[in-house]
Amino acid sequence: MLSDVEIEESLASGELVIAPFERAYLNGAGYDLRVEGEVTIPPGRYGLVATLERVELNENLAGTLHIRSSLARVGVVASLALVDPGFRGQLTVSLYNAGTNPFSLARNVRFLQIVFHRLGIKTRRPYEGRYQDSQGIVHVRR
Repeated sequence: MLSDVEIEESLASGELVIAPFERAYLNGAGYDLRVEGEVTIPPGRYGLVATLERVELNENLAGTLHIRSSLARVGVVASLALVDPGFRGQLTVSLYNAGTNPFSLARNVRFLQIVFHRLGIKTRRPYEGRYQDSQGIVHVRR
């Protein structure tokens, strides 16, 4: 797992791209990602949400997404996936409102944390899937 120092070094070397990057959202072992656009999710429903930030990982890095605890505390749960080495683009995640009231997020609000992991050996199979270079909310591509 990369520390804040290692994340900054990876950004400086080009091994990692977070755009736009704001130092205020860097924390000890990850980076807080923000909502691209305003979203309201009714109770008992889910909504797709895109990150404001574009993330690019080289073949030596993978990312793990975690919902911020402040959202979990109001009944929002997320379907999160590994961000594969070689991925480039904005991230789309599914949020489910298990609460009894509508849940809203304004643009630029932090809602996810990404934690970066350095692979022991560079992958032979960097991500080349259908979500490469995603922009905005991307619905299922089959």
